[in-house]
Amino acid sequence: MSDFSILIGGRAGDGIRQASQLIAQFFNQLGYWIFGYEEYPSLITGGHNFSIVRISEKRIIAHQEKIDLLIAFNKETFIKHQKKLKKKGLVIYDASLFKINKGLALPLSQIIKENNLPPIVRNTIILGFLAGIFGQDFQIVERVIKKKIEKKLIENLKGAKIGFELAKKIDFKLKIKKLNQRPKEILTGNEAIGLGAVKSGLKIYFAYPMTPVTNILHFLASYQDKFKIKVIQPENEIAVALMAIGASYAGEKSMVATSGGGFALMVESLSLAGQAEVPIVFVYGQRPAPATGIPTYTSQADLSFVISAGHGEFLRIVLAPGDADEAFYLTNEAFNLAWHYQTPVIILVDKHLCESTYSVSFDERKIKVKPIKTISDKNYQRYKITLSGISPLSFPGSNSIVKANSYEHDEFGITTEEAIWRKKMVEKRLRKRETLIKELKNKETIKVYGPKKSKIALITWGSTKGVVSEVGEKLNLKVIQPLFLEPLPFEKIKKELIGVKKIIDIELNRNGQLANLLSQNKIFVDKKILKYDGRPFTVDELTKEIEKII
Repeated sequence: MSDFSILIGGRAGDGIRQASQLIAQFFNQLGYWIFGYEEYPSLITGGHNFSIVRISEKRIIAHQEKIDLLIAFNKETFIKHQKKLKKKGLVIYDASLFKINKGLALPLSQIIKENNLPPIVRNTIILGFLAGIFGQDFQIVERVIKKKIEKKLIENLKGAKIGFELAKKIDFKLKIKKLNQRPKEILTGNEAIGLGAVKSGLKIYFAYPMTPVTNILHFLASYQDKFKIKVIQPENEIAVALMAIGASYAGEKSMVATSGGGFALMVESLSLAGQAEVPIVFVYGQRPAPATGIPTYTSQADLSFVISAGHGEFLRIVLAPGDADEAFYLTNEAFNLAWHYQTPVIILVDKHLCESTYSVSFDERKIKVKPIKTISDKNYQRYKITLSGISPLSFPGSNSIVKANSYEHDEFGITTEEAIWRKKMVEKRLRKRETLIKELKNKETIKVYGPKKSKIALITWGSTKGVVSEVGEKLNLKVIQPLFLEPLPFEKIKKELIGVKKIIDIELNRNGQLANLLSQNKIFVDKKILKYDGRPFTVDELTKEIEKII
């Protein structure tokens, strides 16, 4: 079994996410690569939740439409997803709640009642049962449960053992081998961003809960003592951004995270940071809009908004990682750029990347924290005009008098409305962008996959890179993924398009926002494959769409 997909579903409150995480960790212990996809409505209880756990002998960062195993905690799950089963697919279902004429009947609710166990223990019963039918040792199940479950450990271990013993009694086994590969760290995109921030010197994290980035807040708050950071939840998103700016002004590295509605409230603060030249890192997790939209699903429809957010002309840098590894590294890049160029940097992600689960392979030793150069000077010029546009930094508490001004100002930070100073300061702030573009020539600002001489190129950004790169490999096509969206590395993209006869743009929005951005730089796509129903592409789905074109 080199590639296997499991879908587990039930009602909100059934612990579907926990069940998927346990299954992912189980296969991780066997040496497999993991990708996990989550889908749920914005309800506390009720509704339909499901997770897809895909395992493979090679690295994967996308999920498939067709599944090998369907685990149904209720009848709705079976009805909704039975068509996704492959011809030889298997169903495991709670026979206490409904009956079907196929699959393996497992009376989960009855087991819970007879053994006086909490309902959530159904997850570990399933885990033990899977270990049994896959012919694996119970010790692996114990190891996973002890690692992932803190509450009611004895009850969960008991439930897992019951499931394991039940599997022994049925005349059915699935063949799976244990690979000669060490288990890997499994993280969500949110956790990778949080870890990347900590490794980059984060001192204070400010956030107001908003899907899909809320789990960054939970993750950092859970480990704030270990990470030696402060995690603060102010009263609203405006306070979040302003407090972070205050912390950065004082010399402490800060980060905030939000989604569309929250960022809209932060935009005035974004301009404040641009004018005052205060470094700040924003994490922007996209979800379907406008307004509340469908808040627990995914989208890539905010690119145009983000690259032009804020009133006035100033440097704002926008980075777009495509998986958890890139989220880790680009968060580090965001901190270095924010503090070097003294400007806002936005990490643009989406629900699919934020909440999906990845086997990660990043190397923490590759993180480079660029030192912050400061001066101490009684005649300190906070906004000194330089050839690069970057002024010397100093912080309160030094020998310098440090001014920060939202108004136009002279080199000392003294408010002015004189035309000459206005002109000089606008030019100084925008000169930083010119300096950055020169620096980016020597950085990895795009990634390219597949055959270099391919006549067809797929171009995409963000989390869609996962499915596009897999399909590109499958169909032997070149794939181009810009990591920087502002400034866009269009010269590097043009170079990779030499000899390409057809460019296909693939995005999760209606208007093809990356394609529009490319056209502004005289790069024109031939076809667009766009999806905007709140769900990401699956490998099967995108393969069919591309095959229609080529």
